[in-house]
Amino acid sequence: MLASNALIGLREGLEAALVVVILVAFLVKTDRRWALRHVWTGVGVAVALSVALGALLTYGTKQLTFEAQELIGGSASIIAVVFVTFMVFWMKSASRTISGELKGKLDKALDMGPLAIALVAFLGVGREGLETAIFFYATTEAAGQGNNQPLIGWVIGLGGAVVLGWLIYRGAVKINLGTFFRYTGILLVLVAAGILAYGIHDLQEAGFLPGLTTLAFDVSATVDPGSWYATLLKGIFNFTPATTVLQAIAWVLYVGIVLTLFLRPARPAAPVAPAAPAQQAPSATPTSDARPTVAA
Repeated sequence: MLASNALIGLREGLEAALVVVILVAFLVKTDRRWALRHVWTGVGVAVALSVALGALLTYGTKQLTFEAQELIGGSASIIAVVFVTFMVFWMKSASRTISGELKGKLDKALDMGPLAIALVAFLGVGREGLETAIFFYATTEAAGQGNNQPLIGWVIGLGGAVVLGWLIYRGAVKINLGTFFRYTGILLVLVAAGILAYGIHDLQEAGFLPGLTTLAFDVSATVDPGSWYATLLKGIFNFTPATTVLQAIAWVLYVGIVLTLFLRPARPAAPVAPAAPAQQAPSATPTSDARPTVAA
């Protein structure tokens, strides 16, 4: 659980850090440092909102009934999987163009005023922050009460992302973003599949989905839940020795479809046919018998 949460925290945190690095570097290089405080205002509001959402989901549901907690936890897990799936595919296509897009938006916002500048930073960081908050809740619920490993993992991952972002800004580290997001995307797909299976189990326990007692396999007698390898499988992939049929189907379908689409090479752009040279219209030449018109 520690390793998987550190990976998610590093990935999500680095995406947010890259947004901040691009915006700050653009303002510094174009000698518009006066706008930095507005960028940091937007970043601060986005971080505060994300923390508030995470705290609300984590601590605001403790007084509910068991079925209600399971229903909210399962729904949050499904939403987190949807978010991370879109995020994985979006970063695959946008890692090369994100810098230009953010600079273009900020350049326009500079002409509109401080509120627009803060809004660009808020939206850029807030999207990652909200995804992080929901994913944090889903992973802490999967770990169970009293387990601090998810929180420690998130702190390590987010802290590493902040340090890495600062090193990138200072020019001390250069990362091939395409390669980084490709391999972390593969791992995230496997992690998300485990979160999906866990969310389905929560919905089954809440009575929202059927099949709680219909097991696809049960290796509890073979795999000791307290062993190191069971803990490792549980922590990274949310593997449970007793898995329902619906959980197994969801895991296999998600990994098979999403991973295949993610690893599929992008289609090369269709070559643009060279434009045919325009045919020049023949110039009108006066004939030899042309006569000028003479006004009477």
